[in-house]
Amino acid sequence: MSQPTAWVRQPQVVSFPDIRGFSETYGFAGNSGKVNLEGQLLCRPAARARTVYLFMHPTSTLQLLPMPMALADQGLDVLCAASRYPRNDSALIMEKVAIDLGRWIAHAREVLGYERVVLVGWSGGGSLSLFYQAQAEKPSITHTPAGDALDLTQAGLQMADGVIFIAAHLSRAETLTEWLDPSVLDEADPDRRDVAFDIYADDCPNKPAFDPDFISRFRAGQVARNRRITQWCQEQLERLRRRGGAEQERAFIVHRTMCDVRWIDPTVDPNERRPNWTYMGDPRTVNVGPVGLARFCTLRSWLSQWSYDLSNAKGPMNAARIHRTPVLQIENTADDAVPASHNPAINAALATPDKEYHRIIGATHYYIGQPEHLATCIGLITDWSRRKGFLEG
Repeated sequence: MSQPTAWVRQPQVVSFPDIRGFSETYGFAGNSGKVNLEGQLLCRPAARARTVYLFMHPTSTLQLLPMPMALADQGLDVLCAASRYPRNDSALIMEKVAIDLGRWIAHAREVLGYERVVLVGWSGGGSLSLFYQAQAEKPSITHTPAGDALDLTQAGLQMADGVIFIAAHLSRAETLTEWLDPSVLDEADPDRRDVAFDIYADDCPNKPAFDPDFISRFRAGQVARNRRITQWCQEQLERLRRRGGAEQERAFIVHRTMCDVRWIDPTVDPNERRPNWTYMGDPRTVNVGPVGLARFCTLRSWLSQWSYDLSNAKGPMNAARIHRTPVLQIENTADDAVPASHNPAINAALATPDKEYHRIIGATHYYIGQPEHLATCIGLITDWSRRKGFLEG
């Protein structure tokens, strides 16, 4: 990399009236009648580029991660934008996150004055970018999977000028399903389990390296569990609607959500990841810990972001709807979060003819302790950006 550029952090706030209905966010932000979004613009204090690189994740805040700061070091203007659900996805509705992202793109163009906006989808931000861009190109959604009116066809979503995917998975729904513990027999009692699928247990008869037939049955069990939870959510919502009254939503816990044959058998969907490890730590601990994916949910949130069949934000489905956008896709071959098969699946589904695919050999999910791989990623982004006319020089 060249000598880092001096840049500053400029706080950004986007506020707009909320859609009428009950609130699924906390505190003042959920009761003021407005959606209040916060972000940071990383830019040179005395200059403004023509293009801004917009990072957004459904629930994480990204302004302190290595990638946005490394891009700013190279003189790029970077907007790290949060949704209305920062650091708390328990009640997250993906369709509302798409509206939030649309407001940030409009803010970048109409308030900050950028001519071009490039979405950078890192990790879970990748499927969000796919979902958003598919709806911006040709909006079709008028209701959430729970049946609540939320019309993206009338939301005025502006297309991004380009999309970059870095270490991005298929979607929240598809990734969670591949990590759901299929041994769980009773959602209210996670100690009731089918020992044949309880792969972390000493008495499980199935051990790595796993038989292909067992893997097939294991995957089917994961999908079946997702569908059982989805059906239960639908039934509970319908019951609450029929009953009427104040209770129109309900929270619940999803136990054991980091169980995948990949984690303990490196021959399954192989890449260069560390065996018996995930980006969140030991999979056996994460599976039962309080910070696992989808651990705390509401009925509507499950249907929108985690349901295998009903979520509108599934990656390949939305990739197939993107026809006009230039796309750069970067796979990290030692990724300990995103399975090796996910990036090729997205690439195969992308309908746009203007797409590039690169692999960074040995790179992990966050490039922790890997400055050379981070530099390679930055180089791929700046080279592509210049060839596409997003950067000058």
